[in-house]
Amino acid sequence: MNDLPTMLAYLRRKPLIGRLAYYALKLLGVELPRRVPIGPGLELAHGAFGLVVHSKAHIGARVKLYPGVTIGRSDIYRPADASRFESIHIEDDVILAPGCKVLCKEGVLTVGRGTVVGANAVLLQSTGEWEIWAGIPARKIGERSPEESER
Repeated sequence: MNDLPTMLAYLRRKPLIGRLAYYALKLLGVELPRRVPIGPGLELAHGAFGLVVHSKAHIGARVKLYPGVTIGRSDIYRPADASRFESIHIEDDVILAPGCKVLCKEGVLTVGRGTVVGANAVLLQSTGEWEIWAGIPARKIGERSPEESER
């Protein structure tokens, strides 16, 4: 936790200063709702300016989020109470590259442990573990080993 946005991401869940931390993140261009749980070791690369995370998302440990990432519903044309979207789970050791979108229409979308979603990709389905996804819509283009996640 060596930068201000990351520090604020953890502070936003604290009872007394959480609201201030949340609004400070918004001023920095990061929309990370207070109710979104995040595991240890989150990295908001380059400040993650333009990051938007749905309030029903869950973010695991050692996740790296770059600027311009969106994690949310794909059916925004529907009222929230008519949506079949449940949540998005970002598991441990995931990397979401700059500009990528992780969008769920119904149920739960899971980005499997160690998965990389490439720059500007639009991920619309769950992934397995240690996979590499790219494109619009994103498709699996490769795999990586757990050793590659060592930072």
